Amino acid sequence: MEEEWDEMHRITACKAEEDYKLWLRFEDGLEGSVFLGNLLEIGALQLWRDVREFEKVSVDPDTATVTWEGGIRLDSDILYQDLAARSYPIQHVGGGNPPPAAG
Repeated sequence: MEEEWDEMHRITACKAEEDYKLWLRFEDGLEGSVFLGNLLEIGALQLWRDVREFEKVSVDPDTATVTWEGGIRLDSDILYQDLAARSYPIQHVGGGNPPPAAG
């Protein structure tokens, strides 16, 4: 069923985080952070070396994709697939490990 991939995943919120991570929320409720620091060597994205430029991210209300000044846009479907692939199972820091035995 290839038709399900034809539907664009719409981003409803985003926020720049430390170390070139971008927190995203999609309209189906999937949310989390993706690392974009590996893109710093690509042409126009070298502008992000100034972290203040990276932090100017916003959601384009017409296309529901993330965008930066200068027309930089990232494909929301690729971001969704990256996030979805890493989102299961959700791991909680320190969860599931019993404390060390005293004594």
